[in-house]
Amino acid sequence: MPELVPPTTLVMDSFLEAMDEFVAEGTTDTQTAGWIERFGDSWQTPAGFEAFVAEIRAQEVDEIAIPAHWVLTSTRWWIEGDTYLGRIALRQRLNEKLADVGGHIGYDVRPSARRCGHASGMLRAVLPLAHSFGIDPALVTCDDDNVASIRVIEGAGGVLEDVRGIKRRYWVPTA
Repeated sequence: MPELVPPTTLVMDSFLEAMDEFVAEGTTDTQTAGWIERFGDSWQTPAGFEAFVAEIRAQEVDEIAIPAHWVLTSTRWWIEGDTYLGRIALRQRLNEKLADVGGHIGYDVRPSARRCGHASGMLRAVLPLAHSFGIDPALVTCDDDNVASIRVIEGAGGVLEDVRGIKRRYWVPTA
């Protein structure tokens, strides 16, 4: 049964396979795409992967570890055994951009693991963490044409507030 865990070096091989899937798919404009661009040349070695994991974990608690215009972000990986299935990011507060189109929570599932309920499982599993940060409800957004994410968000109790450009904005209860 999959579980939500902080980033870990224990799934390095599966994680790198998943990143290859995202590259083949042409993933853009996600946290995962940013990781590929920033760390793709260095995480192929155990030491490089360990440094990547340490940096991602630091972004949860260390304002200095986050890039400009970012907020503290609690990243969790959805894994089953030693298999990386996806990631979910909980932004601990909203800045102007996140309040408009990014939201508190963003997620993606590796292409080979989609349509198995993993996004729904991740979202449900991260809601108590959001609540522990005093977030209730959480803003979750998705593209207006992303039927799968619409179902995931609405399945978690998301209530549509509005559509801004191509982004649907939902408020999801965390308690």
